[in-house]
Amino acid sequence: MASPGYLRGLTVCAALLAVILARASGIDIFLEWNVVLDNTIRPVTVEQSVITINGMFPGPLINATTNDLVHVNVFNNMDEPLLFTWNGIQQRLNSWQDGVSGTNCPIQPGKNWTYVFQTKDQIGSYFYFPSINFQKAAGGYGPIRVNNRNVIAVPFPKPEAEFDLLIGDWFYDSYNKTRSMMASMANIITPDVILMNGKGPYGHSLSKAYESFTVTQGKTYRFRISNAGSAFSFNFRIQNHKMVLVETEGSYTNQITMDSLDVHVGQSYSVLVTADQNDADYYVVASPLLLNTSSPGGFDGVGVLHYSNSLTPVNGPLPGGPDPFDLDSSVNQARSVRWNLTAGAARPNRQGAFNVTNVTLSQNFILDGSNQEIEGAQRYAVNNVSYYSLSTPLKLADHFLNGSGVYQLDWFPVDSVNAKAAYGVSVVTGIHKGWIELVFVNSLNTMDAWHLDGYGFYVVGFGNGLWGPEARKDYNIYDPVVRSTVQVYPNGWAAVYAFLDNPGMWNLRSQSLKNWYLGQELYIRVFDDDPNPAKERPPPNNLLLCGIFADESEAPASEPSPAPSSGW
Repeated sequence: MASPGYLRGLTVCAALLAVILARASGIDIFLEWNVVLDNTIRPVTVEQSVITINGMFPGPLINATTNDLVHVNVFNNMDEPLLFTWNGIQQRLNSWQDGVSGTNCPIQPGKNWTYVFQTKDQIGSYFYFPSINFQKAAGGYGPIRVNNRNVIAVPFPKPEAEFDLLIGDWFYDSYNKTRSMMASMANIITPDVILMNGKGPYGHSLSKAYESFTVTQGKTYRFRISNAGSAFSFNFRIQNHKMVLVETEGSYTNQITMDSLDVHVGQSYSVLVTADQNDADYYVVASPLLLNTSSPGGFDGVGVLHYSNSLTPVNGPLPGGPDPFDLDSSVNQARSVRWNLTAGAARPNRQGAFNVTNVTLSQNFILDGSNQEIEGAQRYAVNNVSYYSLSTPLKLADHFLNGSGVYQLDWFPVDSVNAKAAYGVSVVTGIHKGWIELVFVNSLNTMDAWHLDGYGFYVVGFGNGLWGPEARKDYNIYDPVVRSTVQVYPNGWAAVYAFLDNPGMWNLRSQSLKNWYLGQELYIRVFDDDPNPAKERPPPNNLLLCGIFADESEAPASEPSPAPSSGW
């Protein structure tokens, strides 16, 4: 009989071989980022500090190909802790690199830390941003492209060029001043203007510069559009030009031609635009939904599509878009975004080889997002529980203590609303390799959007009012698009399916920054007890320690309870 040591050796060798094979078509990409709070870069003339990376806002492009291994050495030269999260990058078997407060200790001021993550079996358009301390409102975000390997066909002709377009709302007040007002004024705090690639609107009285894209007549271009903002959904359009939708957050879509496109907070899309008009300049516009922008100056983000031979600047009024309050039209457009079942993706097999027509659901979570007052403070909650952030990341506690003394698993109500709003550390079990139905209910009169780290989910349905099981009869389970962020309309719901095959501690959150900052989130613990090292990866060698693990000789036995009424 083989010795245990010999068998362990075979297991390790097999795991190493699997890693080598998985990496065979990828390369290592090494990046070094210097992150500072810069007082000299001002998107508008209002005095404002901006988080820059290597002097840039937006930050540098991460340009990778499927299976590449990305190393990002982040130097935090700000005056407060910092984390980055990789919006939509699935971190296969590796939530240690997710970059949110429940999985990582923050990078302290004056320190650096290197993220290492693989763009495993992914393609598409994504972006990164700082995830704690309301810092995203000050910038620090940038684009991520994950390209197809050469052996995988792209379902449209190669465009002449590609443009990354990060559109985001912006506050005139500093991010730290804005966050300090959240506890008492969350309901009335809204951004002041929309930026395009960190630049103010064309023609705006406070703009220092505007974004411009140069094109050649007759050529086709790919625009990778991300809503990197904090609050506003927006409608995107280009004057006198049609767009062909081709991709969203790693999924090739059925190609539909449209005049305009709604993009919600945290979402990314790719559209093809052909320069088929006369040599001139044309407006590029992003208008917020559910907001009247008819006042002078308005809130619109405005850039310019510049034909290379143009001598005619833009002029006249901005091109009109859909009624910003016509949510029925927006929902209909959302339902029209379908998976291209015949296209390949990151793998040789077509996207349609994976479907949800006959899945058996293992779990159903109904998650109601709302605004609440808890202990005199404005908070956002899920099922009347407002998440309380701990100094010890849940992932650390899970690995070293099985969560003991830091959080209690599965006390959170996953399908009902607590009678009284309270704080809590919300961690729930996700059944490994089970199908979960997540129903997001929006009890607010504003747009919301939900995101699940570590996964792409199938968007199967939208509806008004309360959700009930009878809604399933109207789900699209034939060709639902797969993405990582779904919008939820005011007083409505959205339903998604996810296959929980990625072990780890994963953040499920509102993408609305103030909702997230004030507690609208929870964590799903997807655990696989198989000791095979090819399963979830062990902690990285450069693992940061904090909270109760910062100094074990002085560490308390457990985290303090956030409040007697928290339920944990």
